[in-house]
Parts: sequence; structure tokens; C-alpha cells
Amino acid sequence: MNSNTLRLPLPDDFHIHLRQDAGLAGYAQDAASQFGRVLVMPNILPPVTDPQQLMEYQRQIEAAAPGLQALMTFKLNAKYSSHDLVALKAAGAVAGKYYPAGVTTNSQDGIGDFESVLPVVAEMERLGLVLCLHGEEPGAFCLDREKEFLKHVHALVAKFPRLKIVLEHLSTRDAVEAVQALPATVSATITVHHLLFTLDDLIGDGLMPHHFCKPLLKRPEDRDALRMAAFSGNPKFFLGTDSAPHLRGKKECPCGAAGVYSAPVAIPLLVQIFEEANALDKLADYVAGFGADFYGIPRTSRELVLERSEWFVPMEVHGVVPLAAGKTLGWTIKV
Repeated sequence: MNSNTLRLPLPDDFHIHLRQDAGLAGYAQDAASQFGRVLVMPNILPPVTDPQQLMEYQRQIEAAAPGLQALMTFKLNAKYSSHDLVALKAAGAVAGKYYPAGVTTNSQDGIGDFESVLPVVAEMERLGLVLCLHGEEPGAFCLDREKEFLKHVHALVAKFPRLKIVLEHLSTRDAVEAVQALPATVSATITVHHLLFTLDDLIGDGLMPHHFCKPLLKRPEDRDALRMAAFSGNPKFFLGTDSAPHLRGKKECPCGAAGVYSAPVAIPLLVQIFEEANALDKLADYVAGFGADFYGIPRTSRELVLERSEWFVPMEVHGVVPLAAGKTLGWTIKV
């Protein structure tokens, strides 16, 4: 790159929410402006649990945003048979997503009994399906839920040594250290907002509902550990934005929804974060290398070009307040 232009491999987002119905097209197009491939979460209503749903959801996404490749997941439960999992894989599923009961959006039907789902996980290991974990322990104190869930990750690794596991959207130093210590079968995603913010940015000087996410933002030392992991060049850590759009009224209300809409700004913000840390040389692998390697798919041959020029992030996109709304960013994607 020269000082005013940055060329990156076209990034992958290994954790995104694209919702459904009327909002889907805009959200998918926002993702396509910065990403070539996205791992789509299955917690829509009804959830993605069978091959026909999965293929139809993928068709809708790719029709809305031509050129965007939707990598598909299914919502894990204890009822799947071996036949079900074989059919889901044949339909294009690359991973199953473990949602603990009640910890995030549309997880009321999540897993309440960890042991109950282990036979299904054993079959996922046999078939080579990746297990993605929303790593929070139901019922634990909200700031301790990720730390308390780590015992399940250790149990899964001990019981299923060939199973590929992704601990999603890390938020604590404890989780970073656990992933670093576990075998190469365990990787993790880190979001843009967890690299940027701490709990102070949510509730420090006033309630900021558009920074409310699950898992919650944590302490400065947790953010520091996440940044060190992202900047380290360790292939266990790669980008999953957990971009999760909610209409403004669903956030600015007495019981606001959890989720940060980062898709419109993710890559310009990451360039800024990595540049400020003198770690731009590590960015390409973080956004377009390590994740593909872990999931066993080819690295992209496409490219994204950014220019050093200022642009103003709108206050609202598709009825959603995006991350960095009202801020001026210093890097712009060249169209």
C-alpha cells in the first residue's frame, strides 16, 4: 500500500445476522459492500433447522446481494438424527450453532441441558461439521457468563478431540487465554465492537442502547486482551462481526434488544484500529485468511480497496442505528 491506499483480500465475516423478510435485502447488501463471504446465523423465526429452510434462506440472501456467498449454519438442538445432519450438510451447512437457553436474541428454545446435545455433537464430529458456540452460561452473573461457560468448552475438547470448535464473539481475557491454551481444533471470533469498547461505553456516562450486545462489553483489561489476540497474528483468532441489526425502536425502548449493527462500517473501523496499533500487516490474515483456513475453504482471490478519505457515518441505515453513527471515519471503501 501507499500511505493513502490500502488493498486487502476481500474480507470474510464468520459471524453475521441478516434477519429475514423485508429487512433482509438491505442488510445483505450492506454486508456485500465489504465482504465476499459471510457465515449466516440461524436464529431467525422459525429457526433454521432443516435442509429446505437452509437452502431457501441462502437463496434469498444471495438473490438480494449477488456476489455475496452465504455460508450456512443450522440451530443446534438435541433432536437431530444422523440422517438429519447428513441432509443438512448435503444442503450446504458448514456449521451448527449452539445457543444456550435464553442468553441472546431468539434463544428461548436454546439448549438448557449441556449433556443432552452431546450425541448430536458426536455426529457433527464424525461428519466434519464445525460447532459454533455462543459461550455464555445461563443463570450466571451477566459479567461472568462467558467465563463460567468455558468449562463446557474444555469438556467438549476432551470428549471430541477431532471436533472443530469456534468460540464466538470473545469478550474476556479468560476466554482469550483459554483459546490460546486449547488445541488447534479450537478457534475464536472477535467482533469490531468488542475491540473498540468497554462497559464504560455502554453505561459509564449514560445508557447507550446501540452499544448493548451479548456477550456484554467488559473491562479495559478484557478489551486489551482481545486487541492483543487480534493483532498477534495467531491463526486461532479471526473476524466475526456479530453484526446484528435491530430497528431503532427495538433498541430505544424499556427492554432494548441486544445487538450492534456493524456491517456498514466494519472494515473501515478495523483498518483504523489496526493502523493505530501499528498492526496493519496483521489485518489481511485476520479478515481474510485465518477464518477460511480454519473452516477449510479456499482463501479469496478477490480484493477490496480502501482510500484514506473522510466520510460521515449516517445516523440511520435501513431504520437501524449503525456502529459509529454520527462519527467521521478516515478510511473509505473504493467502489
